[in-house]
Amino acid sequence: MASDLIVVKSKIKEMVGEYNVSSDFVAALDAKTKQLLNDALERMKANGRRTVMGKDV
Repeated sequence: MASDLIVVKSKIKEMVGEYNVSSDFVAALDAKTKQLLNDALERMKANGRRTVMGKDV
């Protein structure tokens, strides 16, 4: 569902400029982003912190 996306479609389109962006790309990028965030949260927890940091990525 589009309402569950954490990436912003318009910003993706802005960044790729004149090129086309398929809807499956947006969904795939969103899934990767969510996984990256979940992995960072796990690292944060494993290190006993409550603040996610750049080093957790």
